[in-house]
Amino acid sequence: MADMIMIGDVGPGKSFKDGNDIFTSLNIEHNKTAMRGMIVKIKAKNLRTGSIMERSYNGDIKVEQIYLDKRLMNYVYEADGLVYFMDAETYEQVGIPVERLEWEKNFINEENPITVTYYENEILGVELPAKVTLKIVDCDDNAVAGDTINKAMKDAVLETGYKLKVPMFIKNGTKIVVRTEDGIYDSRA
Repeated sequence: MADMIMIGDVGPGKSFKDGNDIFTSLNIEHNKTAMRGMIVKIKAKNLRTGSIMERSYNGDIKVEQIYLDKRLMNYVYEADGLVYFMDAETYEQVGIPVERLEWEKNFINEENPITVTYYENEILGVELPAKVTLKIVDCDDNAVAGDTINKAMKDAVLETGYKLKVPMFIKNGTKIVVRTEDGIYDSRA
């Protein structure tokens, strides 16, 4: 039997099922007035589509609480429209369609493990670490420093093909730390 919980108990970070959709709660607000029952407003992310929704529920509604399985995996290769990852403990390989990893692909390489999220046997997506270390494969090593007051930056290309701005002192072959949330240079590795 599934765990049924009151909608008001779905705090941030908890996952629940509403109909055929799976959500993770991002924010919850309770509104109780003297004249009517509690109204619960939830901001949640649909784990299948990635969309964020806001919805109001009566406080006496119950939903099914679900538990997600998260496995640390390493990138192996990409072929036939799939990106393959391998579980370091079981050596099980899974393929995720490239279309579902458009942003994440910019920061995935063999050296940076990622977390693959499952619900039952369904792969819901991947979670990147907050920062990853990647190598610069193309940047202009002869850039002129010039304007040093305003943090002079130059274009660079990472080993994954992602383009970003880096400080003038960064050279080809340098490993740098990049923030995966916004794709911005953080520091030298």
